[in-house]
Amino acid sequence: MKQKSLEKWSPWILLVLTILIWEVLCRAFNVSEFVFPSPWRIAEQTVEYRDVIAGHAWRTYWVTMVGFGIAIVVGVLLGFIIGSSRLAYAAVYPLMTAFNALPKAAFVPILVVWFGIGIGPAILTAFLISFFPIMVNIATGLATLEPELEDVLRVLGAKRWDVLVKVGLPRSMPYFYGSLKVAITLAFVGTTVSEMTASNEGIGYLLISAGSAMQMGLAFSGLVVVGAMAMAMYELFSAIEKRTTGWAHRGSQGE
Repeated sequence: MKQKSLEKWSPWILLVLTILIWEVLCRAFNVSEFVFPSPWRIAEQTVEYRDVIAGHAWRTYWVTMVGFGIAIVVGVLLGFIIGSSRLAYAAVYPLMTAFNALPKAAFVPILVVWFGIGIGPAILTAFLISFFPIMVNIATGLATLEPELEDVLRVLGAKRWDVLVKVGLPRSMPYFYGSLKVAITLAFVGTTVSEMTASNEGIGYLLISAGSAMQMGLAFSGLVVVGAMAMAMYELFSAIEKRTTGWAHRGSQGE
């Protein structure tokens, strides 16, 4: 019981210790807030500019969710197509891997030309950077379905479609939720990067504006808010995963 309690609170303990050490170092070495603001200064500016931060954070959040939602739909569909066919897996997977290696920030100027400055580039950047993990995990879950299990189901009269939908997809759910927890953090990165280049709203725009005005505490506040939103969504998917795929975590439930 003590071990489980320690594991539960260990992230928060580490966070508090990190903040304390950060604050002590800033005070001990008299670090200028224009170079590296202390946690106290970041907290002060977060409270001072809370309305501005909240407005930009809401913009970043809903834009990210739109791009992430599109990534889920496209990622699941492509993953299902790739994972259900050996030919599609061999043909498409290398091309998708090469595409994923391209720096998504390089797409932002192109997206600005196509869609103008605003939510369009931000949504598409969030989508482009987050759909790949979802696609890969769905495809992997389907492609690694045990041949022996598939043979048994075929003998029992199951068709290929039945095997994929009734066995393959449920088996892929742990992979799917794992990909969501990775992809949502990437989606926030994509939105923020796009907003830094092609938007007049959002946390990315706030970071550029605060940096230009030498308000480093405000800039760090924006980073903290993005991290908090990503962590909240990560924990949400973790909770949903434990409730819907408990069979995949039965070993940890007995501890």
